[in-house]
Amino acid sequence: MRADYETLAKTVASLTEGETDEVALMATVACEVHYADSRFDWTGFYRVAAPELLKIGPYQGGHGCLQIPFSRGVCGAAARSGAVQLVPDVDAFPGHIACASSTRSELVLPVWNGAGELIGVFDIDSDQPDAFTQEDADQLAAILRQVFGRS
Repeated sequence: MRADYETLAKTVASLTEGETDEVALMATVACEVHYADSRFDWTGFYRVAAPELLKIGPYQGGHGCLQIPFSRGVCGAAARSGAVQLVPDVDAFPGHIACASSTRSELVLPVWNGAGELIGVFDIDSDQPDAFTQEDADQLAAILRQVFGRS
């Protein structure tokens, strides 16, 4: 099952309308995105908790790493650079952190609030190699902007 991004965006918008609490928003997005696509094995947020440090936030799937420095892994690269990380083969990514040994590919998007501050990253892992496309990245980035990019 592949995500129907138009329906997913409408569902997320209706569920998050009027909500301003970032953790509540993250929990809702993680849940809805996770169950929208069978490629998504682990779906969740790492929040900026201190300078140069991400800590686990709301997620769906098996346990994740509790903290990730900006200097390490795919999530750290997204936080450090502010750029989407579309990784077809995690074993080929320098410094990849294996929070789950089943992960084969990963998509990580930076998450910005309405004031333009980085508040975290949205991490999606797949147990399939090369599971994600640029369309996935673009559609999910649009959903994140819709939910978090408000002041």
